[in-house]
Amino acid sequence: MTEDLLTVPQAARHCAMSRGTIWKYVKSGEIKAFMTPGGQYRIRQTDFNAFMKRNNMYPHASDEPDSQRILLVDDEPKILKMLTTILSSAGYSLKTAKDGFDAGVKLMTFKPGLVILDLIMPGMDGFEVCRQIKTNADTAHIKVLAVTGHDCQENRDRILSEGADAYLTKPFFRNELMQTIDVLLKEKSQPEKTSA
Repeated sequence: MTEDLLTVPQAARHCAMSRGTIWKYVKSGEIKAFMTPGGQYRIRQTDFNAFMKRNNMYPHASDEPDSQRILLVDDEPKILKMLTTILSSAGYSLKTAKDGFDAGVKLMTFKPGLVILDLIMPGMDGFEVCRQIKTNADTAHIKVLAVTGHDCQENRDRILSEGADAYLTKPFFRNELMQTIDVLLKEKSQPEKTSA
């Protein structure tokens, strides 16, 4: 009778999310779960399937993201509005997220080719979001452009060490933004070169 039960790690693998994200959904009641006599949480497959269907998720989320899709993650509405105006006029398909938790959900449902990620946000900051993207085999190929109004060598070094592909300081010029995006998405579409 345990075939239809998932552990939190199994559920995380099933939809290519981190265990921490699944755990937050369990704690919030978004995913129904129960505790075993041994103190472990289990999720019924039917409940998990219902959760995935409600959120338009697909198992493993393994499809290659569209290079025209960009996820914007920033807690400042003015920045999101400005980026949306610039990038939608350039023909990109966009989704926005106001925090790291929201970004985790949209990564799996929207499948972007690029994430433009603010570093300093309440809750899960940009450093943690970037780390989760780059350490998950199903999302590691997604390009990350880190943006911040808190420019310092420590922030730059830290986000690049977490795997960010590029870094811009706010405020940035439109041309600088578009050129950086163009380079990142072209890199993504090029086959990887092997060194001799």
